[in-house]
Amino acid sequence: MKKILSVILCIGLGLGILQAQNIEISGRVVEANSQAPIEFATVKLLDAETGQMLAGTTSEADGSLLLISQDATFTLEISFIGFLTQKISDYELVNNRLDLGTILLSEDSELMDEVIIRGERSTTEFQLDKRVFNVGQDLSSTGASALEVLNNVPSVTVNIEGQIQLRGTGGVQILINGKPSVLASDGGNALGTITADMIDRVEVITNPSAKYDAEGTSGIINIVIKKEEKKGVNGSLTLNTGVPNNHSLGFSLNKRTEKFNLFSQLGVGHRTFPETFESINSNFNDQSYIRNVGDGEKNETFFNLILGTDYHINERKVLSLTGNFAYELETEYSIGNFTSENRSSGPVAGWTRKEATEATNPKWQYELQYKSDFSDKDDHYLLISALGSSFAKDQMSTFNNLPSFGETALQDRQQTDTDFGQAEYTFKADYTQPLTEEITFETGGQYLITDVNNDFAIRTLENGVWQDIPERTNTFFYTQKVLGIYSTAAYEGEKYGLKLGLRVENTDLKTLLEQTDQDNQQNFTNLFPTLHSSYKLADNFSLQGGYSRRISRPRLFDLNPFYNIRNNFSIRTGNPDLLPELTDSYEITGILDLELFSLSSSVYHRYITQTVENVTTFEDNVAITMPMNIGTNKATGIELNGKYTPNDWLSLNGDFNYNYFNREGTFEASPFDFTADQWSARLTSKFNLPADFTLELIGNYQSKYQTFQRTISGYALADIGLRKKIMKGKTILNLSVRDAFASRVFENRTVQNNFSQYDYRLRGRFITFGISYGFGKGEAMEFSGQKRF
Repeated sequence: MKKILSVILCIGLGLGILQAQNIEISGRVVEANSQAPIEFATVKLLDAETGQMLAGTTSEADGSLLLISQDATFTLEISFIGFLTQKISDYELVNNRLDLGTILLSEDSELMDEVIIRGERSTTEFQLDKRVFNVGQDLSSTGASALEVLNNVPSVTVNIEGQIQLRGTGGVQILINGKPSVLASDGGNALGTITADMIDRVEVITNPSAKYDAEGTSGIINIVIKKEEKKGVNGSLTLNTGVPNNHSLGFSLNKRTEKFNLFSQLGVGHRTFPETFESINSNFNDQSYIRNVGDGEKNETFFNLILGTDYHINERKVLSLTGNFAYELETEYSIGNFTSENRSSGPVAGWTRKEATEATNPKWQYELQYKSDFSDKDDHYLLISALGSSFAKDQMSTFNNLPSFGETALQDRQQTDTDFGQAEYTFKADYTQPLTEEITFETGGQYLITDVNNDFAIRTLENGVWQDIPERTNTFFYTQKVLGIYSTAAYEGEKYGLKLGLRVENTDLKTLLEQTDQDNQQNFTNLFPTLHSSYKLADNFSLQGGYSRRISRPRLFDLNPFYNIRNNFSIRTGNPDLLPELTDSYEITGILDLELFSLSSSVYHRYITQTVENVTTFEDNVAITMPMNIGTNKATGIELNGKYTPNDWLSLNGDFNYNYFNREGTFEASPFDFTADQWSARLTSKFNLPADFTLELIGNYQSKYQTFQRTISGYALADIGLRKKIMKGKTILNLSVRDAFASRVFENRTVQNNFSQYDYRLRGRFITFGISYGFGKGEAMEFSGQKRF
């Protein structure tokens, strides 16, 4: 009995002691400067003697914390990334309670500097079937658009009209976050609504695997938009102003909780694109020519909003919904001074052509995506997405011809009217399963629907009434449906990697000109095999090889027969009968990575059939340009990309691309075989200067090159960027000068047996000053107001 009482007494005393030591610890964690609460700060309860962790928690959305301890002697450690760690070991218990009150965390200036420096670095990473260019915070991106960011990416060039080439060849497919997007379509230069601060990285895929859509003869460029997922609240506010007009305000905000990630980006602004131009049409038969010299400007007021959320159903299932709305108001003015002359008798007539254009461009896009990760292996997942987008353009242009001397047969006034609409719907499913640590299997499918209508008219003013020109007025309908399925299998060992794939795509294309009842229907199925391999010869040297078959279906504006009469002696129109290009692409790449120097070198070959070329015909001094399928193109080239960082204040990045091509074919029963080449080079120098200044200098050269009928002139340009960080990197001041010497021109000559044509355009220098402030847990970013060069 005594033993039983002793046991009960001991248990009772033990419980009493434990109850007496049940200590409640509370407090609130805030930022020292702003007094803003810090969510998800890490709170550790450590043994006072051994430092061993006894318990832990994280702070709530309001910064509050709550811990229970059964030991009266302990040390508290409160930490959060970017802030100095706070340790508390001196305290006083009151009734087994410890109220820490307000705990102030101060920013760690050294750590903050390190974080920002990492964010600024723009590096190129090599993967089995692509290269990844991390945009970072390049100085030259201040006030830059997505097009200008692309122009600084290795292998990519963008001309003055915004046409994108990869290794000197067009037919590039542009994706946004791995999917087709109205923002990357041909309509309305929509890439202008994507700004530099929105871009996380750019993926350059010269030989895409079968997992990707087979569209694009020269490859794929995938623009990955930032979607912050820092826990808590973070954001930035940016302001740009520039000459010529480039004024914009940008705002980004992100909120991350345990279940939700809410993100948003907003941009508004106004910008102006001045231009000088010259064109000459020469008729060799009668020794006459028509010359046009003038200037103009395009003004855009734009608005862009991105909203999205990720809902984490559980640790392995995520549902995402994203919406994007963009709107542009455009006005355009130009004055062209025309002169008609005969080389032997002199001037015949002169007149001035004035243009006034107004347009609205609304664009929207939404996407619903579901991702489920399986628990058996990493990277075993199912991804299902549905995407819808729309782009519209309502444009009216009026042209006045004012005679200055002589007589002309031109109408006094002309008008063009276009009502354009495009809708796209993409349904996609991807399944990835690692079979072993080295072997991965992928399969999936995609169904893409594109539906377009364009009601266009060209009119003349007769007796005070606008009259349609029947042969230049019509309604164009375009419908394309592409169904694709694929499978890939990949082996990636320590030294050797191999990836095989096959994609099958069926294309159903229909076009109709309603008024003239002209239709074009095409239905075809293609196989697209792919092969990628890699071999690591040493720790710092590896080889990659790849093959892919690609298709480039006719772009909408290449099919649309609407006539552009801005210069009614140099007209551009589409071709509804255009066929797709098919490309076989091969390449081998060597990659050397040393401590201070890295170099990649690629040798590639592309064989393109049914090559699309712009063909110009000439009649009555009017040059009409239309895309046509002309023969084959065999292009062989070499590309070098290098980076040298000799010390912590200087880094050099260089790119060089050379390709030699052999064009073969027949046009109008005459062979036109010829060979030509082209090359480009870029050098970027970045200097880290005292007082947190950074200077960036970019030199770029594009050689002249030849097409079926044209010779495109080369150019050299320089961009300059200067940055100053203040407030421990929370605020960044940027100055950017693009095309510093106003040397980037678009110039081409067409010389045929009976005529020649010359075109010249210059945009000039753009200077932009920007200021960016990061608040909450965000860092300063850069927002763009610029769209074109």
